[in-house]
Amino acid sequence: MSEDINTKTEEPGREEAGTTDPEGMDSVVERVKKILEEAEPGTTVVEVNRAPVDRLAVSRRWLLLKMGLLFNSAVGIAIATPVVKYLLSPVKRDDDYKSWVSLGALDAFPVGETRLAKFTNPGHHSWDGETAGVACWVRRAASDQFTVFAINCAHLGCPVRWFPQSQLFMCPCHGGAYYADGSRASGPPERGLFTYDCRIAQGELHINAGQMPTLSNSARLVNISDAQGGSPCAG
Repeated sequence: MSEDINTKTEEPGREEAGTTDPEGMDSVVERVKKILEEAEPGTTVVEVNRAPVDRLAVSRRWLLLKMGLLFNSAVGIAIATPVVKYLLSPVKRDDDYKSWVSLGALDAFPVGETRLAKFTNPGHHSWDGETAGVACWVRRAASDQFTVFAINCAHLGCPVRWFPQSQLFMCPCHGGAYYADGSRASGPPERGLFTYDCRIAQGELHINAGQMPTLSNSARLVNISDAQGGSPCAG
């Protein structure tokens, strides 16, 4: 009988080693219990409860991997956001380049005087704060004749001041001086003050404030009649 038991128990053992099906394991256990009860009726079979396999259990390695991926993604987004904003900062909407803004009523600028005016940059953002404000100088030569000067010196961009006593614009940084019409008087600047395009609309003075007037966007191609070859030159 012991040989039969050994023979019969070896087969379930081999089946157990080669199977991964939980239902098959249960059938093997039942067969072994039945064989032992038939061999020795007084033998007590001890039940062994196998722990159920939880397929939803989270391992430590899996948890650390997911946490690492989440942390790296957050760091990558934090680094990429200011870089993308910096690369896209020169990009403006077309409406911003074609924005005409009002400097106020015509009565705010007496004939024969130069007054300081301020406006808000049409391409500003909510976080710009005080830097969104831009100043300029307005000179009214006649009732319908205006000249709007950029406040920046043509040398290195320092803000110039108007002195009515001497009828000069003076730069406090390097001593540049300009006449009342904006032309260069003396000092390091090689040209006069830059000007905005302006117009009168509905009793107000408007300027094209989409771009700061600089040499790059105010230069024009002109033909020099006595130039060799007759090609246009930047003027």
